[in-house]
Amino acid sequence: MWKAKPITTDPSRSAFRADCCANEPMNQQKSDVNKAKLLQGPVGKTLISLATPMAFGIVAIILFTVVDTFYVGRLGAEPLAAMGFTFPISFIVMSIAMGLSVGTSSNIARAIGKGQQRRVQRLATDGLGLAFLLVTCFSLIGLTNLNAIFSLIGAKGEILELISDYMIPWCLGVGLLVIPMVGNGAIRATGDTKTPATIMIIAGIVNIVLDPFLIFGIGPFPRLELQGAALATVVSWGVTFTASLWILGKREGLIRLPIFDPKNTFDSWKQILHIGIPAAGTNMMEPLSMAVITRMISEYGKEAVAAFGVGGRLESLSLIGIWALSMAMTPFVGQNFGAGNSDRVRGALRFAVKFSLVWGGVMFAVLHLLSGVIAPIFNDDKAVIASVILFLQIIPISYAMYGVATLVNSIFNALGKPLQASLIIILHLFVFVLPLAYLGSKVYGLKGIFVGIAVGNVAVGIIAYLMVQKFLARIEASHESAITEAVESISS
Repeated sequence: MWKAKPITTDPSRSAFRADCCANEPMNQQKSDVNKAKLLQGPVGKTLISLATPMAFGIVAIILFTVVDTFYVGRLGAEPLAAMGFTFPISFIVMSIAMGLSVGTSSNIARAIGKGQQRRVQRLATDGLGLAFLLVTCFSLIGLTNLNAIFSLIGAKGEILELISDYMIPWCLGVGLLVIPMVGNGAIRATGDTKTPATIMIIAGIVNIVLDPFLIFGIGPFPRLELQGAALATVVSWGVTFTASLWILGKREGLIRLPIFDPKNTFDSWKQILHIGIPAAGTNMMEPLSMAVITRMISEYGKEAVAAFGVGGRLESLSLIGIWALSMAMTPFVGQNFGAGNSDRVRGALRFAVKFSLVWGGVMFAVLHLLSGVIAPIFNDDKAVIASVILFLQIIPISYAMYGVATLVNSIFNALGKPLQASLIIILHLFVFVLPLAYLGSKVYGLKGIFVGIAVGNVAVGIIAYLMVQKFLARIEASHESAITEAVESISS
């Protein structure tokens, strides 16, 4: 059995640590014991304790997109369609920061498990600097090419003008998003999920409060409509940017001077990008595939695009539990893998699969049964309502297996195996979802697109589970061999 004992003299533990810690510089300075919080206690209970605060934080963030959708829907089908077009592109930029956050968090968690406190500080500092630099560059590219980008995915005329109203302030302020995203990943890696959740909740509250004032011009505020929704989002980012910077620098002591240290920074960037580039790349693939699907759906009218935007935001809300547990997986698996507690990694996988099947099943039942009640909340256009109902009655059936794929992806990243994580996303999008959605559109129209997405989600969930089982079995076999060699060496 692939299991490390909690004593440093055990050859099996030494062999396991040699495998999981390869290619990482060693540092003998031990971290504060309180930082390695995830190495003991029941696996399921520990994961739930990590995921619960993050669920509240994700609720706040997703609620402000749902609230945006609700208020913009009051402006009419055209502004709602414009927001639907912006979702894939804005998600591309955020995916870059998300990928680098994963790379930073994974490396920090494993460094904590190995007791490398100085390395933890350097990784956190360098991860923040790198993420800010890259996301700012990409946002500037988007700002100078807005019309060309959105024309490619089917936006025309008045819709294109409305998109500019939203995306110009969004692009100008997106740099303020980077510190909270990457910084929260660094904090989560220590086992503290309450602070990142609080930051996310603050962002959600600020946006929700400002939305109606800036969109509809309540009181002394001008009526800015779509531009107002974007400005409310940017202001919320500014608030959380300030809070995150203070927490990282003053309270956690994770920012290490100098900010740029040529001797160590490039080494940090190499480790972060080893995971961050595949993670960012695959995160970008998903919104790119959404852009392709949006283009397919645009053939059925602006009402269908508006409905797809609504459905996507409701899907985000429905998958909160999966995403919260996914965020909890990185610090938990990373710390335990770094410390050689392989049995707890196995336990995390078992718990993740059971949780996803239950959560996905419940969400399907709720959305399917209440689709007729939910759809009219966002828009009173009959065509939009009918398309939203169609979305909610088909795609949620696949959430359970999609959740398995999402959680396995996080486990691979936490283990420092980004290529396996990326392969899951590539299979999901380019082998299953896009081809099946295209085929479905040719056979059954809009309904066929939704069926193709659902079938693709189920297929990738099955494959992801088989992949991680095979990977762990291979490590188990290698570990058993290392134990045998160590025993024979001692005997001789």
